[in-house]
Amino acid sequence: MTPTSPNNSPGKRKSGNPATQAGIELTVKQQREAQKQQKLAEYQRQMAKRRRSRLTWWVVGSAAAVAVIAVVVASIVFAPPGPPTYSQGGDGTKIEGVETFTNQTTHVEGPVDYPQNPPTGGPHNQYWLNCGVYDQPQQNENAVHSLEHGAVWVTYDASQISGDALSTLKSHLPSSYVILSPYEGLPSPIVLSGWNTQLQLQSPDDPRIAQFFEEYWRSQNVPEPTAPCTGAIDGPGKQS
Repeated sequence: MTPTSPNNSPGKRKSGNPATQAGIELTVKQQREAQKQQKLAEYQRQMAKRRRSRLTWWVVGSAAAVAVIAVVVASIVFAPPGPPTYSQGGDGTKIEGVETFTNQTTHVEGPVDYPQNPPTGGPHNQYWLNCGVYDQPQQNENAVHSLEHGAVWVTYDASQISGDALSTLKSHLPSSYVILSPYEGLPSPIVLSGWNTQLQLQSPDDPRIAQFFEEYWRSQNVPEPTAPCTGAIDGPGKQS
């Protein structure tokens, strides 16, 4: 048996003509090189695709983060302001127009004929009116009991204070220990009443509204300064 030459290994083309054999070998090299270039090109395409994918996700993620930040900032910037805060009790500051009275405190049943309009104290029902915003007039005898606990009763003439004016008036109210309600027969468009104190006003823009709250809201000079302003009765038309 004739030995197999290395050049005659199976699977490899062979030609007896040297020139032809050289052409065959060159063609094989070219094919291999072409295959390498194809693989390299495919690898480069895959890497470019991955880079584009990472870039896309980075852009999307960044845009989402910016959107979240924008929403948070907008919620802070455009959020309606919260209720104002006032100090509990006052320091004796004199406010122009504030009247003071002397009223006794006792529990009674039935209606009471009060010397002030609206009342600023005196005999009252044993159940206080829960503090809050009401769109209907409230019972004097219950509201006076709330004044005894340190609440401020803000009353207004509904024929003169409504819409934006009413919204402005509400913007002065603290979050607790305050009653807002319309009241018939007021001596002025707006009247603020605390226990034995009262201020008549013409406009909800009057700076004395804040001054009155700062001085008389949750005053320590009321008969029951630590008593609650919730947990009793809700009057008609309570909004909040």
